[in-house]
Amino acid sequence: MKKLVLVLVTAAAVVAAALIPPGAPVVAAAPGFGTAVSAVKQSSWQTNAPVNAIAIAGNNVFVGGLFTRVRPPGKPAGQGEAVRTYLASFSRTSGNASGFAPKLNGPVWSIATSLDQKWIVVGGDFTTVNGQPRNRIAMFNAATGALSSFRPSVNFRVKAVAIYGNSVFFGGSFGRVSGVERNRLAAVALNSGALLPWNPNANDDVYAIDVADNGTKVYAGGPFTTVRGQHHNTLVALNNSTGVPYAMPAASAIPEPVLVPPNKCVTRVKDIDTYGSKVFVANGGDGTGCYDGILAADVATGKLLWQSKCLGATEAVKAIGNWLYKGSHAHNCSPDEPSYFKDGSGTHYLLVHSGVTGKLGPWFPNTDADPNSSTKVGPLAMAATGTDLWVGGDFLKVNGTGQQGITRFTNAIGGAKAPAPAAPAANSPVANKVGLSFRTVVDPDNITLTYKVYQGTRLVGTWNRNTYKWQASQLVTYTDTGVKSGQQVNYRVEVLDGRNVVKSATSATVVVR
Repeated sequence: MKKLVLVLVTAAAVVAAALIPPGAPVVAAAPGFGTAVSAVKQSSWQTNAPVNAIAIAGNNVFVGGLFTRVRPPGKPAGQGEAVRTYLASFSRTSGNASGFAPKLNGPVWSIATSLDQKWIVVGGDFTTVNGQPRNRIAMFNAATGALSSFRPSVNFRVKAVAIYGNSVFFGGSFGRVSGVERNRLAAVALNSGALLPWNPNANDDVYAIDVADNGTKVYAGGPFTTVRGQHHNTLVALNNSTGVPYAMPAASAIPEPVLVPPNKCVTRVKDIDTYGSKVFVANGGDGTGCYDGILAADVATGKLLWQSKCLGATEAVKAIGNWLYKGSHAHNCSPDEPSYFKDGSGTHYLLVHSGVTGKLGPWFPNTDADPNSSTKVGPLAMAATGTDLWVGGDFLKVNGTGQQGITRFTNAIGGAKAPAPAAPAANSPVANKVGLSFRTVVDPDNITLTYKVYQGTRLVGTWNRNTYKWQASQLVTYTDTGVKSGQQVNYRVEVLDGRNVVKSATSATVVVR
């Protein structure tokens, strides 16, 4: 849940997102990057195995997963490790591991923070915490790390947790909670752990859950097809007190299962993030071309606002302001726009969409996926405030350098710099003229860059050019008529992203004809 911290986003980034025309790229924001956070990887500790869940409370970032060790940034596996059995916390500001080290006897799959940020609730496969019985769900004091007396007993995996007020909503693979039948969805009181009457009764597992910011609706997703005996394919909106499903027209945008080849397709909701008046839903599908995308719906009406049909399962989404960040193994986004990347351009594990239009935005970090992990998909979880984004998963590298399991991105001023362009080519085949050409570059934080060509201190020309990470560089040509015959001249290119400036080498000297 992202309702933990008031989100403050630069006005320039919000305006940039809101003004995206159909099909057009996003203009860079004043800090030197176009969205709420930069693509620059900030320092943080690592884990020795995948991270499944992240939640933020104040300056503490709680991380859960399959790991049993954490280690400092830059260290290879096995060096400088500290024991952390499936649950740890890091400092938001430094990325360093804290002393929080509870002992769980099984993996963690979900973490949620209470609205007042005083408590975290953890769900998973564990049955003991610090040697005390805690069947698949437990609560800790977010400030002290102390295990609370909260003690519902769940008979199988808790995969997703969300908190609103005094209610803890959770979903998973279970069939009983505290000895009472609750099929895959249940709620308990935060202050006591007592089972609440909320009982939607899903017919298959629940992978994701979140509560609308106003608390009125609980959203759940997974491979289920019925809730309360009614047909609800993989996504449902529920009354927060009765568990009765609401109408949600946007759910019809998710394809119904097709079980017969050659068009076999079973897609399921993997993550849900509610933000203000919107709810964002991420899917992953089995089958060639099966729906793997995201959709945005209106909380009040349940109507579809936009949908992305990029291929490559989406495992995690997180909204910051008017931006929706996603972790996926996207390999083909041409179903959204012909200019977007197609198969063969590689896997784009981290991307951002405009929360207003759904268009891809200017944020191009990347991870890999550990081929020896059980999931092999890269990012699996996200958490954010208005100033930083944390990403967890099964990756081993971020932006090409070693960083296992967890990483973070922030709004630190400056952002990524574009690489220096090559020196412009210059020649003078015609009297009193010089022909110039140069190639554009790609900036991990921006689509639109400004190019300026100088002859000495004289500004020859200015161009704005749009280039996505997956596109080939563009050749820009120009004829300089501000020179005279016999003059010896050379040129350089400067690239601006809104704050940073990079300069090319100077071209070879040309004698003007």
